[in-house]
Formats: sequence, C-alpha cells, structure tokens
Amino acid sequence: MIQNKIQGVGVALITPFNNYSVDYEALGRMVEYVIEGGVDYIVALGSTAETATLSLEERQEVLDFIVKQTAKRVPIVAGMGHNNTQALVEQLRSFDLSGADAILSVVPYYNKPSQEGIYRHFMAVAEASPVPVIIYNVPGRTGVNMTAETTLRLAHDSERIVAVKEASGDINQMQRILDGCPKEFLVLSGDDGLTVELIKRGGRGVISVAANGFPERFCRCIHLAMEGNFAEAEAMMEEFAEPLRLIFQEGNPTSVKVMTELKGITRREVRLPLVEGSDELVEATKSAIQRYQLR
Repeated sequence: MIQNKIQGVGVALITPFNNYSVDYEALGRMVEYVIEGGVDYIVALGSTAETATLSLEERQEVLDFIVKQTAKRVPIVAGMGHNNTQALVEQLRSFDLSGADAILSVVPYYNKPSQEGIYRHFMAVAEASPVPVIIYNVPGRTGVNMTAETTLRLAHDSERIVAVKEASGDINQMQRILDGCPKEFLVLSGDDGLTVELIKRGGRGVISVAANGFPERFCRCIHLAMEGNFAEAEAMMEEFAEPLRLIFQEGNPTSVKVMTELKGITRREVRLPLVEGSDELVEATKSAIQRYQLR
C-alpha cells in the first residue's frame, strides 16, 4: 500500500548545477547524504529541484539518475505539475515513471482556477497517472488556495489520490482535512516548522526542504513525533528555529544550497531567475552549522 511508503520524512531533493548544467556527481552525493541521514523517501522534480528551469529531457534524465542511484533503498515520488491540464495529461502518458512509486502534482499556477477547476484538473491527472497521486497545495507559489472542501472532495472521489502536501500555512484548514478525509488518506506537511504540530493532530509526516541541509537531525525530530514523543520533538524543533529560518532566508532552494555547499556536497549555484545566496547568508549559515552541530 503506497500510503505506508510515504509517511515520515520525504525530502524535496535539490538539483545541483555546475556551470548551468546538472551536476550528476553532486546529485549522487545528495542522494547518498539524505538516505544516510534517515529520510523515508525522496521527492524528485519538486519546486525545490528548480524543475521549472529544467527541460523535459533534463527532467527525465534527473529522475532516471535518482532512480538508479537510489536502487530501491527508499521510495521515490516524482513531481509532475503544470498549469495546462491537457499538457500534463499528455506528459503523464509519455514520461517514463516506471521507477516512481507516486507523483506529486501541484495546484495549477498562474491561471488562478476556481475550486471546480482545481477539482477537475486533479481528477484528470488521477485518471491519466500510472501511479498514485499526492496533490500539493502551496498558495504562496500558485496564487490560489485549494480549500479543505476541495481536497476532501478529491480524497473521497478518487482512490488514485492518496495524500495531500499542505503548504497553506493554515493549521485550521489542515485540521478540517484531517477531520473529514478517508482513513487511509494522508495529510503531509509542506512547511517544515509546522510538521510536529500537524503530526500531533493526525498528520503523517512532511515533504521537507530542511532534510537537504541537515537530514540526520531533522529526521530524528520528525521520527520522534511519529512515535508520539512530542515533548522531545518539540524541543528539537525549537532548537532548529534559526537553521530553519536561514534555509528560507533568501528563498528556496537558494538558501539550502548554501548549506549543502558549506558541507562540500554541492555548489550553491542556481538557475535564473534565482540567484546565488549572498556572502552574508554564507557566513550566517556557516556559524549555524557549527553552533548547532548540524549533520
């Protein structure tokens, strides 16, 4: 059952670059780093992967590389989103997803569809997808919020839609989903800092940016919460307050790439329209790594 594979910590994996090309050597190091750090699954080609700047050919190559490097040690979720429903349906039919256990599909961006439009979009995605679907609500990026009512409608109307990554930042909206969703449907956090609170309410984990930067410590925190040890998990989350702030200070993945560069895993290079993290951020991140002994 796919729901058993996508609980705990999923890492929204970065895509390392070197002189504007995908750095596959560094990508291999990242895969090993997060698996050794304890992540439960890898999400490839998400927002944090700068997928919007990757060609379709590059996307397939990156996914294929991650599948091969992972060698079935952890499940893989592939990001597959678009603001053109028909184009996404066609991609789902032509893209090789044989190595993926599920897809993560974002609410259509820029168009600002109605709730009915969002519902019909995801029902079309669910019908076309060869693997289960995690729907992704992130209004800060898409410009429109998928309401709890729309999420619940999708959860009840399609067995193919198995989870939601909720990054609205609205814990009350997440609670309404938890209260009304089918028993097997998963509510996953899209905000690292809200994860422990969501798990306390019945959520089943996070798709994380922080797990790129300090997977061992972050996974330990979330796994404690999954085990019901909320006091220790909350204490660890408070300890992470400064590192969590830093990895989003100049945007995602600009800031977390500063941390992975300081650890010697990747360069901090990003593709335009993003720009590299500032020297000030580098110094602040270097200090945080030392102070909090981030591994």
